[in-house]
Amino acid sequence: MNKFAVIDIGSNSVRLMLVADGKVLYKTLNTTRLGEGLASSSRLKSEAVARTAAAVTEFFHRAKSEAASLVYAFATAAVRTAENGAEFVSLVKESCGLTVDVISGGEEAEIGILGALGNDDGGIIDAGGASTEVIVRKGGTVLYKKSVNIGVVRLKDMCGTDKKMLEESAKSAAKSYGKLPCDVPMYAIGGTATTLAAVLLEMKEYDPSRITGTVITAEKMHFLSEKLTAMSAEEIAALPGVPAKRADVLGGGAVLYSVLMDTLGLSRIIVSDSDNLEGYAKKHGLM
Repeated sequence: MNKFAVIDIGSNSVRLMLVADGKVLYKTLNTTRLGEGLASSSRLKSEAVARTAAAVTEFFHRAKSEAASLVYAFATAAVRTAENGAEFVSLVKESCGLTVDVISGGEEAEIGILGALGNDDGGIIDAGGASTEVIVRKGGTVLYKKSVNIGVVRLKDMCGTDKKMLEESAKSAAKSYGKLPCDVPMYAIGGTATTLAAVLLEMKEYDPSRITGTVITAEKMHFLSEKLTAMSAEEIAALPGVPAKRADVLGGGAVLYSVLMDTLGLSRIIVSDSDNLEGYAKKHGLM
């Protein structure tokens, strides 16, 4: 059995995917908030760096203990935009010998659509912790690709849970996307999108096969933004399908998606559990 692992070092969570003979065995995560504070500082916080490097190291050893012959790791917005991103990369290298691939916003969009759609036409929105990528492909050609430094952790840092501030910040960032070049099915990937789908499905136990294909209309997303921003983090965490460590950013995430759907003229999005983890593996010929 040929096993390998991919670690995604995001601005909100570190995720591990273990694959055997081209099949995903499981995904798991540790919410470490590497990107906290980047809305007001150009540097990663030392405590966030330490706990995130520790999480990456733990996942690396877990993958090796489960017979992964190769372990890959990539980092996104928090590491690529921070002044001390290279220091984080060095710490991971010292901790477990793993070389972290720091990818651009464009590359992040590309592996996101590859993971969710393979080579099919369509588009994706990936609202992460510190950046949000939008990409559109038609006729096998990428017609549009943009990454903007807005995400659920940045929104929380800037606005807390103030709905008006969240909407204003999201609308300001959304202007950067302009108009999409064509009409294609649009998908949403990443933890915010999958958690919002789980809330709609009232999913007590996360099931990726049920998440993938879930349609969220603009009306439902607006409903979620209204509902979640009126609740405390503790109340949100008590909802079926919400991980406790994501509860405090989920309302802002719903607002961000609602604003993006309105700005981009989308009546619905389709949620996919397959995302940039699968995309990174496919890009490197592993799946």
